[in-house]
Amino acid sequence: MDASLQLVALSKVIIAVLLGGIIGVERENIGKPAGMRTHMLIAGASTLFVLLGKVIILNYCMSIGQNDFVRGDPIRVIQAIVLGISFIGAGTIIQHQERKTVIYLTSAASILFTAALGICVALDLYILAAGSVVIVLLINRGLRYFDKKILKRRKGSSVSCKDAKPFE
Repeated sequence: MDASLQLVALSKVIIAVLLGGIIGVERENIGKPAGMRTHMLIAGASTLFVLLGKVIILNYCMSIGQNDFVRGDPIRVIQAIVLGISFIGAGTIIQHQERKTVIYLTSAASILFTAALGICVALDLYILAAGSVVIVLLINRGLRYFDKKILKRRKGSSVSCKDAKPFE
């Protein structure tokens, strides 16, 4: 991969990092565990993984010839990203023993969404990526107002585990 293509790839990572940072700032401003740096790193890493997958497949195609069958599957890269991000999201979710609730589910969901945002940037879907940032902000900010005013939920309300029985 020549230097100009690497600079294009680097610019995509930078765009993803900036877009992920917008979501992260919103989460950080309200004191959630996954903030700006986490979201920036996840968006950038997701973009980078997809770009590296493209490069590997292109290099593999060139090395064996255009007419040969290639078993490279770019979908596997996306599956690996989702799997890895799911572990990070699971680490964000906490079961609060005293209140018998699960907290930070929205933070875990925003982490997953940020990974998808990075994938969009890697695939040159910039409008979709930017629009997705707006959607996440509307969900996180707009629905918070709805929760407080309309549903009258208390701050930090979450899914109750009081009556949950494992493995039923």
